[in-house]
Amino acid sequence: MNKIIDIGQYVETAVNWLVENAKPLFDVIKNVGNSSILGIEWLLVNTPFYIVILFFTLLAFWKAGKGTTIMTLGGLSLIFLMGFWRETMETLALVFVSTLTALILSVPLGIWAAKNKFAAKIIRPLLDLMQTMPAFVYLIPAVLFFSIGKVPGAFATIIFAMPPAVRLTTLGIEGVPKDIVEAARAFGANSRQILFKVELPLATQTILAGVNQTILLSLSMVVIAGMIAAGGLGEKVLEGISNLDIGLGFESGLSVVILAIILDRITQGFIKKKQ
Repeated sequence: MNKIIDIGQYVETAVNWLVENAKPLFDVIKNVGNSSILGIEWLLVNTPFYIVILFFTLLAFWKAGKGTTIMTLGGLSLIFLMGFWRETMETLALVFVSTLTALILSVPLGIWAAKNKFAAKIIRPLLDLMQTMPAFVYLIPAVLFFSIGKVPGAFATIIFAMPPAVRLTTLGIEGVPKDIVEAARAFGANSRQILFKVELPLATQTILAGVNQTILLSLSMVVIAGMIAAGGLGEKVLEGISNLDIGLGFESGLSVVILAIILDRITQGFIKKKQ
């Protein structure tokens, strides 16, 4: 059947225009992104494994309790014993940079959507699109903009992981009781003071829930980004699939699960402590 409306052609034209005309910008982003990811990756890989395990174990004990502490110690030790330590640290570096960048972009957008109804009407449909679009689709423009490697993997991950943080930031700001805002205004607080001293502190718990979801989505997308040579556990999972190697696929997949559970429990601990 012939197409009546070819939306894909318009999107392709727009992406090609960006590739041709914004190449210097993409080169700068690629260089900065590579430096950031490789720097954190170098730090994690070259730090003795027992120091990294001790750090996360103490963090888990401080924020998430004894159960998570035992699981963190056992899980990270198991990853090391299975021989996936370097790949796990590469994945963790990519998740860290992707999550941090996603939050830097998401929190201001969430605040804007909460404060401006017109902006909310534009942002919310875009978030719907970003959340429901198949994750593999993001790899196409990422490769066109940045070629293959870690930066396109991070780019696709950021786009995929942003929506929960934006939505929950908006929800947190909108959920601040109006009488508290009015009381602050009655005492002479301006809009900036109300945002930073009233609304954001009261919305922190909800925003942290968005951080938790962003971390987990980043981790899931980083694995998919292994298809474009982003490195880490994603490439090991892909290698297991390509070679029909059940053992490799299971072990690398288990490493992803362990890392996801540890990050989830620790961030949940931050939320509970804040509450």
